Amino acid sequence: MDFRMDKLNFITAGIPRSAKGYPQAFEVLRNMELDGIELEFVHGVRMSPASQEFVKNNKDGLVVTSHSPYYINLNAREEEKVQASINYVLQTARMTNIVGGYSVVYHAGFYLGQEKDKVFNKILEGNKIIMETLEKEGINIWVRPETTGKGTQWGDLDEIIEMSLHFKNMLPCVDFAHLHARSGGKYNTYKDFCEVFEKVGKKLGENALKNFHAHIAGIAYSDKGEKHHLILKESDFNYKELLKAFKEYGVCGVVTCESPNIEEDCKLLKEYYLSLN
Repeated sequence: MDFRMDKLNFITAGIPRSAKGYPQAFEVLRNMELDGIELEFVHGVRMSPASQEFVKNNKDGLVVTSHSPYYINLNAREEEKVQASINYVLQTARMTNIVGGYSVVYHAGFYLGQEKDKVFNKILEGNKIIMETLEKEGINIWVRPETTGKGTQWGDLDEIIEMSLHFKNMLPCVDFAHLHARSGGKYNTYKDFCEVFEKVGKKLGENALKNFHAHIAGIAYSDKGEKHHLILKESDFNYKELLKAFKEYGVCGVVTCESPNIEEDCKLLKEYYLSLN
C-alpha cells in the first residue's frame, strides 16, 4: 500500500474527556483544531450501527485509527487463545475499515519465558493468518504491531520493524512512551529520537516515514518498565525534543496522544509542533 499522508496529524486516544458520544467528540476535535480520533476497542470491538454510520459519514477532514483489545497474545500456549487473538485483530480491522479508518494498532503478545526467536516465529504465524485474511476480504488498511512498555512483552523496536518487513500492509506503531519506559528512562533525547526515525527509514523505506503512526504520553515506569500514563508536564518524557525530530525528518502520518488529559495534551503537542520552524 503506497499511500502517503501530507502532514503530521494529532489525534486523541478515544473520545475526548469533555465529550459524550461521537457527535460531541467530533465537535470538540474540530473546535480544538485537532486532527482525528483513535477508536479505543481495548475492552472489545463494540460499536453501535448508529455510531459506525456517524463516524463513516462525518469524518471529513479527520483521521480515524483504532486500537485492538488489550488481551491479545499471538504467543499464547493455548491454541484457542491464539485463535481468539487473531480474531480480535481481524474484528478491529473490519470495524476500522467499515468507518473508513487509516490503521489498526495492537499489542502482539508476551514472551512467556521463551526464546526470542521462537516467539517471533509464533507471532509471525499469527500475523500471516491476519494479513492473508484481510487481503482475501479486500480490506486495505495499515496493520500495526505496537512497541510495548515492559520487558515481558514481545515488541521492542527491532522486533516490530523486523515483523513489518514480512507484510506489505504492515508498518510499526512506535509508542515513544513505551520505548522510554521499557528502556528504564532511555529514548529521551533528540539524538535518541532521530535514531528511531533513521532506523525505521533505513529498514522500511521512506514510505514508512510518510505513513508513521506514533503514540505519545507522559509515563511512569520502574525497572520493570511501564506502570501507567501521566500528563506530559507531570512526566520526565522529553516530548519537545521528540517533536523537533519529527519536524527534522519530515515525518507524516498520525500522532495519537494517550495522556490522561487526552485532548489538552494533544493540543499541547500540536501547538508546539506547529511552532517549530
